[in-house]
Amino acid sequence: MKVALHGLALRAEFFPQIISLFQLLEAAGIEVFVTRPFDKQLKQIEKHSLKYWVLENAEDFSDLDFFMSIGGDGTLLDTVCVVGGLEIPILGLNTGRLGFLATVAKDKIEEALDHLVTGNYQIESRTLLSLESNRKLFHGLNFALNEFTIHKRDTSSMITVHTYIDGKYLNSYWADGLIVSTPTGSTGYSLSCGGPLITPGAKNFVITPVSPHNLNVRPIIVSDDSEISFEIEGRTDKFMISLDSRSTSISADLKLSVKKEKFSAKLVKLPHYHFFDTLRQKLNWGFDMRN
Repeated sequence: MKVALHGLALRAEFFPQIISLFQLLEAAGIEVFVTRPFDKQLKQIEKHSLKYWVLENAEDFSDLDFFMSIGGDGTLLDTVCVVGGLEIPILGLNTGRLGFLATVAKDKIEEALDHLVTGNYQIESRTLLSLESNRKLFHGLNFALNEFTIHKRDTSSMITVHTYIDGKYLNSYWADGLIVSTPTGSTGYSLSCGGPLITPGAKNFVITPVSPHNLNVRPIIVSDDSEISFEIEGRTDKFMISLDSRSTSISADLKLSVKKEKFSAKLVKLPHYHFFDTLRQKLNWGFDMRN
């Protein structure tokens, strides 16, 4: 078995767990690869000889069985970009805080490895958003697991986002911005702006305005077979768009649309995990917050 590791910000207090992870992988006879960013992080760990190969080119990815994301949900989103259309299954080891996507706690790593080695897991397909435009954006990595966002820039004034579903006019959102979220992203930025929670297997997108001027304008759920296109107006000619945690500045003349990506993100689902359990734990459902 070949497993790749990816991380962005390895904290010193997690060094012992990293060393233990490498020991467990070696004991299981697993060949370990790491991405270049994670290789730089691992070089912080002195006095330990960690055995691994660095992923150098596209050919190195071809035989990988799993990718392990070591960090929080942001690291897992970055791992999705690294994997791209290869659809290598991703397992999230949570060293961050919230952990909606990176669900394996630090004290459950050995148990998670046992499940991988014995094949005791499922692969869950998560829908990705694809951004299309008349100019190349995001270095060609024009997909997102959570959401696509349009936002105002360099002004306190609201913007107007004229929005169309399959070419049919939906609404002109006068707001600070607009979010198009996948079911996976419904627990993120969209939720904080009043959007609904959607189970991961639902075949929908959510369009959620950010601080709309008209309080009657509410989030709307549309089929993920839809193509959603936009025209943007504002007092300035520059706006911000983002795909998950990646953002860039655009001008109003840029043509933008989003639809479902042809490939998906494959997340490893271990036994005894369920999305509803995660909701209750992370959102403190059922707890009396008055105490």
